[in-house]
Amino acid sequence: MDTEYKPEEIETRIQQFWDKNKVFKAVEDTEREKYYCLSMFPYPSGRLHMGHVRNYTIGDVISRYQRMQGKNVLQPMGWDAFGLPAENAAIKNNVAPAKWTRENIDYMRNQLKRLGLGYDWERELATCDPDYYRWEQWLFTRLYKKGLVYKKTAAVNWCPNDLTVLANEQVIDGKCWRCDHEVEKKDIPQWFMKITDYADELLDDLDRLEGWPEQVRTMQRNWIGRSEGVEISFALEGRDENLKVFTTRPDTLMGVTYVAVAAEHPLALEAGEKYDNVAAFINECAKTDTAEASLETMEKKGIDTGLKAIHPVTGDRVPVFIANFVLMGYGEGAVMAVPAHDQRDYEFASKYGLPIRQVIEPLGNEECDLNSAAFTARGRLVHSGEFDGLSSEQAFEKIAAWLEARGQGKKRTTYRLRDWGVSRQRYWGAPIPIINCNKCGEVAVPEEDLPVVLPEDVEFDGVGSPIKKMPSFYETTCPSCGGKAERETDTFDTFMESSWYYARYASADNDSSMLDERADYWLPVDQYVGGIEHAILHLLYARFFNKLMRDVGLTKTDEPFKNLLTQGMVLKDGAKMSKSKGNTVDPQGLIEEYGADTARLFMMFAAPPEQSLEWSDAGVEGASRFLKRLWRLVNEHVAGGAIAKLDLKALNDAQKKLRRQTHETIAKVSDDIGRRYTFNTAIAAVMELINALAKFSDSSAQGRAVKQESLQAVVLLLSPIVPHITHELWQRLGNDSLLLQQPWPEVDESALQKDSMQIIVQVNGKLRSRIEVSASASKDDIEQAAQADENVKRFTDGKQLVKVIVVPNKLVNIVVR
Repeated sequence: MDTEYKPEEIETRIQQFWDKNKVFKAVEDTEREKYYCLSMFPYPSGRLHMGHVRNYTIGDVISRYQRMQGKNVLQPMGWDAFGLPAENAAIKNNVAPAKWTRENIDYMRNQLKRLGLGYDWERELATCDPDYYRWEQWLFTRLYKKGLVYKKTAAVNWCPNDLTVLANEQVIDGKCWRCDHEVEKKDIPQWFMKITDYADELLDDLDRLEGWPEQVRTMQRNWIGRSEGVEISFALEGRDENLKVFTTRPDTLMGVTYVAVAAEHPLALEAGEKYDNVAAFINECAKTDTAEASLETMEKKGIDTGLKAIHPVTGDRVPVFIANFVLMGYGEGAVMAVPAHDQRDYEFASKYGLPIRQVIEPLGNEECDLNSAAFTARGRLVHSGEFDGLSSEQAFEKIAAWLEARGQGKKRTTYRLRDWGVSRQRYWGAPIPIINCNKCGEVAVPEEDLPVVLPEDVEFDGVGSPIKKMPSFYETTCPSCGGKAERETDTFDTFMESSWYYARYASADNDSSMLDERADYWLPVDQYVGGIEHAILHLLYARFFNKLMRDVGLTKTDEPFKNLLTQGMVLKDGAKMSKSKGNTVDPQGLIEEYGADTARLFMMFAAPPEQSLEWSDAGVEGASRFLKRLWRLVNEHVAGGAIAKLDLKALNDAQKKLRRQTHETIAKVSDDIGRRYTFNTAIAAVMELINALAKFSDSSAQGRAVKQESLQAVVLLLSPIVPHITHELWQRLGNDSLLLQQPWPEVDESALQKDSMQIIVQVNGKLRSRIEVSASASKDDIEQAAQADENVKRFTDGKQLVKVIVVPNKLVNIVVR
């Protein structure tokens, strides 16, 4: 028997065994409780990074633990394979995106296998494969016929560097989420999905996601942004039309001193046609970030249109401004401005010399100094005519009713959420299955003609999408009239593919249906693992897609992910690892030097999963030393020969103590891994047990039997985290069975019982001694032992005993005077 720990040889051999015997293949079994564990699939960029290693190890630990709980576990893997980086690589390296992508997939698959991750590789999928995206094309055509997708010309976020449209969620501080280039506004025909039809359900169902971090749920609530307010009509002087505004604060209506419209508003565009300076301002706004995240800090700018609006209550004439902080996509693209009670309006009014009129006063001690800032709290109405004295809440209802009775307003609910623009003007994505016919208009591609396959043999010149220049792709015939027509050459936003892949894993080999009855068995995902940076983009879209699939009869679940774990980043020297910072660590090199188990152990021990992990070379060395120590400990024990049967009645105190620590460790690790997901504290508990084992030098028959039980528990407890070394050590400990088939160790409650216990003794509330008494000692026995203690007697002799208080299993307080 080789006594030297050789991780590369051991891990290669065991991984080959797992692969040959398909030990992680998941098969539907209605007699067993299922457990679907999924980590967010990677983009095949070419190499794994440490964030991947951490993410996938967390998921694998959870999967292996649940397998040991007797559950039928599914843990699949695939590739989020479409996207812009493949196009950039094609331009840079003169290689087709398909070839680049698939070569990367092959390399990264081998890296994942080298980590010993327990995936069912028979369910592997890649979103760039036609047999995958065929089904989202099919669903899109179904939704088109139901009126849930539509095309319109709209002002969109345009990245001039990547030459594509970006969803609002993909604009970060006014810049492209991919290339960090400044984003512009541009009018362009786009396909949209009606996610707003599901806004209420998406919002309300967040309350059901009790297994999600509250931070993520809050982020989604804020993004959906349901607002209860009032739509108010302002007449326009000299015109027959009205200007509609939406406000959540109708109580401030009497404080309106101007109204403001977005740069894309029809009134703004009309003014821009008349005045060059207005046109110049509108053009400036088109190049400025108007994402809501930046509106609070951006400089407030505007220009007067020359129009006047009529206040619906007072009849006052108020100017109509174009303002850079007004969003066309919110409400009606126009706001009533109340400088005294809104900080943005206040800053704008201060800059342009507009009146600031107070109409709300504090109810309590809130500070209200309009010389320095707006008073934005709710309060009591003043200077508001017949509404004076009402609270803000009362005024909401009264003013809404007053306006509605006169046809000048009504209650309304609005949302920050906008419909999802899914068109992209790039090549490497799934073609949108629509045919444009001059006679018939937009026609969905018939089901029998799906998939619309993306040509993969293309050449790039670095300008736009090659399929827009390929008549062989876009020239076709209309399915309705048979006349000449053209295919849509936009492709889907790649978030389309990542919004339903979790469901396809359940039916990955079905070539006749998007999903089948196996999805009913596996869904929803029981545990989803991924970064919190996906809280809005991916997770919101996946929830929406799940509801779409439910409503066309493909699934029975309302939500895709029952529980969500958002792991922290991997840092080095306090900064996120990235190639641009030059602080990356190659997982492949780490595995080759130390082995996969060392990498996995370090990742799980360095920090709780939801916190950032600081890379440490010393920590990796420490993980390696720990595994070598465990290896030596087991092999030295095995070298001692046969193991006697454990006889619990024959154990001495030292043997009972080790056995008690073993079962205390089982209890703690079970809770840390099974409930709390604090893998670092679980490992720390096992390390303490190993320290005790190293000091345990009892070579008697029962001493070796107790040690055997303890070492087997250690191996089982560590097996989800370091599966290779524990697989080998389980065999060396004399077990014929496969470690993967073993149940999680159970706590023997009798082992936790102590023959004696330590009791604190106080005199008049002050600690005076500690005594050891029998675990079965009565209250009277404990009192007598406490009073008889020599140290206690020093403080009680010659004094009158008032009373003795016994707190079971903890302390005795003797009160004297």
